[in-house]
Amino acid sequence: MKTLLPVYYQIKHTIRNWILNKEFNPGEKIPSVDKLAKKFKVNHLTVRQAIDQLIQEGFLVSKRGSGTFVSNNETLINSLSIEITGFMDEIFYEVQKAKTKSVVISEIPASKLVREKLSLVQEEETALQIKRVRFLNKNSFNYVINYLPMEIGSKIIEEELYKKPLLQILEQDLSIQFSEAFQTIQASFADQEVSDKLGVPSGSPTLFVERIMYTINHKPVELLQASYRGDLFQYIVRLKNVRKKNRNVWIHQDKLC
Repeated sequence: MKTLLPVYYQIKHTIRNWILNKEFNPGEKIPSVDKLAKKFKVNHLTVRQAIDQLIQEGFLVSKRGSGTFVSNNETLINSLSIEITGFMDEIFYEVQKAKTKSVVISEIPASKLVREKLSLVQEEETALQIKRVRFLNKNSFNYVINYLPMEIGSKIIEEELYKKPLLQILEQDLSIQFSEAFQTIQASFADQEVSDKLGVPSGSPTLFVERIMYTINHKPVELLQASYRGDLFQYIVRLKNVRKKNRNVWIHQDKLC
């Protein structure tokens, strides 16, 4: 699949991969902007933008008159290996390479918020709550709370949640057909519960995602609330100017990384 990321960002990640794969060791000089521009077949400004970002993040060091070198800070370099990159589709499936290492399933009284967002009828007094912590490369990266109507939630097998994402279970195992989702993404911070689950200080920045999944009959069947570590996730929106009905409008394409 062709990536939607800007060219400079692709170059940035290529250089980062070189560092990760030890093609350039700490303290070693990387190729000049001119050589990189020829290698990637782009202009110098695009390469410079990629390098400048890596310098700002501390992974590269510029030495006047000598060139650009890989940082000697190996702890910082090792942190490259836990950054998460994925298409928006992957936030639905909570990043395919991630592993669930903690699952807590409870039948709880349905709060007013849960009742409203899942359109529960008065007879449905309880809902199924699933709490999970997911890891990537031995680092916790998100804490997810799902709410399901008991009619559906009672069919969830805990062991399966360690093997695959909940949405995949709903689609494949329970044969639920989804037609759309309503999702909000916002900057937030780690409260005490999120802090404990993700192993970050209380008040640390997080990316908070809330999503309601709808079936083809327009019935809401899943409410998701997830907190992603702010130091591992970014949300990028690519804006594109297109011509529609005799005027230019901006449309966006989403990507999480």
